[in-house]
Amino acid sequence: MQAFDVVINGGGMVGLALACGLQGSGMRVAVVEQRLPEPVPPADRPALRVSAINAASQRLLEHLQVWDNIVALRANPYRGMEVWDNDSFGKIAFDGSALGYAHLGHIVENAVIHQALWRRAERLSDVTLFCPAALRRIAWGENEAFITLEDDLMLTARLVVGADGANSWLRRYADIPLTFRDYQHHALVATIRTERPHGGIARQAFHGDGILAFLPLGQPDLCSIVWSLPPDAAAQRLVMPPDAFNAQLARHFNLTLGLCALQSERLTFPLTARYARDFAAHRLVLAGDAAHTVHPLAGQGVNLGFMDVAELLTQLQRLQQAGKDIGHYPYLRRYERRRKHSAAVMLAGMQGLRELFDGNNPLKKWARDAGLRLADTLPGIKLRLIRQAMGLNDLPEWLERDAV
Repeated sequence: MQAFDVVINGGGMVGLALACGLQGSGMRVAVVEQRLPEPVPPADRPALRVSAINAASQRLLEHLQVWDNIVALRANPYRGMEVWDNDSFGKIAFDGSALGYAHLGHIVENAVIHQALWRRAERLSDVTLFCPAALRRIAWGENEAFITLEDDLMLTARLVVGADGANSWLRRYADIPLTFRDYQHHALVATIRTERPHGGIARQAFHGDGILAFLPLGQPDLCSIVWSLPPDAAAQRLVMPPDAFNAQLARHFNLTLGLCALQSERLTFPLTARYARDFAAHRLVLAGDAAHTVHPLAGQGVNLGFMDVAELLTQLQRLQQAGKDIGHYPYLRRYERRRKHSAAVMLAGMQGLRELFDGNNPLKKWARDAGLRLADTLPGIKLRLIRQAMGLNDLPEWLERDAV
């Protein structure tokens, strides 16, 4: 039987970030993961799943000493954002340099982030990686949790962290209820080559039944798209001949970047909002998608998870330094309160935006047109909006002091 202070179920981006952050804290950490990281694909055929890494998440990744490796692999800065409604004249544009920022964030393939974190974790003396491995059962003791893996290996931990994704095994095993809302949309993702260069601008268009985002990649005419559509429409576009798909894509994007050419396979996945009733319990914490999932329209999912990590690092290191029991639920309540609040605000905001831009109701069209126009012209509004998007209003104090 091997003894650890923290056992993290899930070696994805959030779980590995937490493991790397605990290096040097005096805590022994284990990560249990079923699959090795996927290899990073070549630059001309980037991975389909990408994240919009904001300034707050970048600061955390710098603190974990992985950001330079991510940039060395591939990270694509975007200097501005444009959002518009195809059904009205409403539009808002953000220029990072005009607001005092060299860039607003980076579009990074998930495989790149995962690879950099995995390589870092492999080198850390306080971190042990069990892979391929999976949890079979857990017995919750008064002073520690007793964990049995599928291969009969036994571990003990003062705290078990569920960072095992939206369909979290650990959340289900602990019988934590889940509130969820089916967005009744599927996301279609693909890589697209455009007639005109993207110019380092992230763009998003709302149209009658969907939301279409073009996210700039490393090559000047290459973008990753995320197209949120009703399930039937997503299924239809998934199998549509490439020429027909390209034509529909360009039309729904108002030919903003000219003609489009599909460069990859297309994938779809359902979109569901999830919110765990509890983010913490006796010797248990949930983080990332295991605790919450949000609509991808603002690209905040992984950023929300990374801020879970930043807050959890704050609390665990505080408890460890004070000689407190890191798995004692009353001590974990501070993490739970703060992260449940941030997740609830994000979920409510995403739902409100989606409902506002859904459909062709004339009153809705007027409201979103007026709202976008006001946000684009009123002094100070853009700066507040962009600070929110960059995550600068949700930083723990120790990251805020050094925020870019």
